[in-house]
Amino acid sequence: MTTRTMFFLPAFLVASAAALYADAGGSQHPPLKAQGLEIDENVNRSIDLNLSFLAEDGTEHKLAEYFRKGRPVVLNLVYYSCPSLCNMVLNGQVQAMKGLETWTPGNEYDIVTISIDPRETPADAAEKRKTYVDKGFGRPAPGWHFLVDTKGHVRQLAAQMGYKYRFDEQRNQYVHAAAIMVLTPEGKIARYLYGTRFTAFNFKMAITEAREGKGRFSLEKALLLCYQYDPNAKGYVVLAENLMRGGALITILVLSAMLWRFWLWEKKRGKDHPSPFTSHPAAR
Repeated sequence: MTTRTMFFLPAFLVASAAALYADAGGSQHPPLKAQGLEIDENVNRSIDLNLSFLAEDGTEHKLAEYFRKGRPVVLNLVYYSCPSLCNMVLNGQVQAMKGLETWTPGNEYDIVTISIDPRETPADAAEKRKTYVDKGFGRPAPGWHFLVDTKGHVRQLAAQMGYKYRFDEQRNQYVHAAAIMVLTPEGKIARYLYGTRFTAFNFKMAITEAREGKGRFSLEKALLLCYQYDPNAKGYVVLAENLMRGGALITILVLSAMLWRFWLWEKKRGKDHPSPFTSHPAAR
C-alpha cells in the first residue's frame, strides 16, 4: 500500500461514514427522538402515590397500595389493544421474569401495568392479565396488577416518569417508546430498561438496586433510537436497517483511526530508518 493510498483511505472512509450518517438521519420515518417521544430519565424522583386507577375487578386503588411493602415495583405504561410494541415489551418482560427462576411478583417484587388508553376497561385489563399471567408466565403472580385509568391520572404519572406518548387519530393508535421502569418500594424512580428484550441478569439487578434504594441512569438509552414508527406496518418495528447503518458507521470510524495511526507510524519509521534503495545525494 503506497503512502499516497494510506493518506487518502482514511479520508475516504470518514467521508463514507458521514454519508451513511446523513442517509440514516434523512430517513422518511424520523426516530422517536425527532418526534419528541424520547424518554426523560427522572432517576431518584418520587411519583405521586395518591394517583388512583381501576383494577381488573373494577375497584379503585391508589398507587400507594402497591408500594411501601418493602418490595420494588416494575412499572409498565402500555395499552392493551396495542397491535405490536406493547406486546413485545410485555413478552420480553415475561421471559426475563422466567429467568429469575423462583422469584415471583408478590414476593420479591411487584409489577404494575397501567393502560395509557382511557377508553380501555377493567375487562380489558382482566383479559390482558389472563394472557400474560395465566398463559405467559405460567404460574401464580399475585403481585402483578393490571390497571386502567378513568381520571386522567396516567397522564400525570407518565409526566412524572418522563415517559411521553401521543395518540395518532389517523391510525387509531398510540405512538410511544419501548421501555419498562423500576421503582423503589417508596415510589422513587430507580431504573429504566429499554427495548423489547431484557436479560434476566439486568432485570434482577434493576430490582435488587431498587430494593436498596439505588437509582442509576441507563447506558443503553441510545437503543431507543432503533425503534421507529412505520406507517406501512401500522405500529412500531425494530429497523434492522438502522442497526446495520450504526454498525457500519462504527466499523468505518474504527478502521479509519487504525489506518491513520498506521500511516503515521510508517511515516515516522521512514524518517528514522531510510530505505537502502532510496537514492542519496552523495551517491548520485
